Amino acid sequence: MTFRNGLNSLLRPEDSVLVLIDHQPYQLTNLNSHDPQAVVNNTTALAKLAKAFNVPTILTSVIADRGGKLFKQITDVFPGQEVIDRTWVNTWEDKKVVDLVKATGRKQLIIAGLWTEVCVAMPAIQAAGEGWDVTVITDASGGSSTESHQVAIQRMIAAGVNMMTWMALAGEWQRDWARTEHVEELTEVLISHMAGSGIAYLWEQQLLNTPVPTTKGGH
Repeated sequence: MTFRNGLNSLLRPEDSVLVLIDHQPYQLTNLNSHDPQAVVNNTTALAKLAKAFNVPTILTSVIADRGGKLFKQITDVFPGQEVIDRTWVNTWEDKKVVDLVKATGRKQLIIAGLWTEVCVAMPAIQAAGEGWDVTVITDASGGSSTESHQVAIQRMIAAGVNMMTWMALAGEWQRDWARTEHVEELTEVLISHMAGSGIAYLWEQQLLNTPVPTTKGGH
């Protein structure tokens, strides 16, 4: 087994490409490994994160006429962008999607989708076997049961796929707070999607901008 470690194993925005797979109503109705609201929130955060760091993002659905369009929260992040609708269950067998990924010239392939055990595991395992550096964002994905999600993760890890959450990805892409070119956009994502941390940041800003009251007489 080859261990994933060392500085070069960390994800870099300039080397990353994101594929969001089948975040559609049909899949959401039988999402049982996570709170569906949390998955929508996390996937939207992931999409915004990719846009903030200028990471190319491919959007794809499967038989959208029956399964429904991608969540509006995602497509709103990329207005006007084509959503590639497939018949292949395995995205990595769809030539149009793969050609778009290859055209970016990037090798750190990041995947999230519904369901983990089907539409995430198949392309992740195939791409890893073809030499791609594959990462799955587990909290922007989900399975039809907790067991399905967890077993799929175990299966992908055994195939050499890296597992992360969207906030871990944000940390690796940002890497150094001295890099200020994406901080404003990142902060907006955290405010909107990181719950307590986002609220705490706004509170901190409120306190920093609130004058300290003084008593009568200047004491």
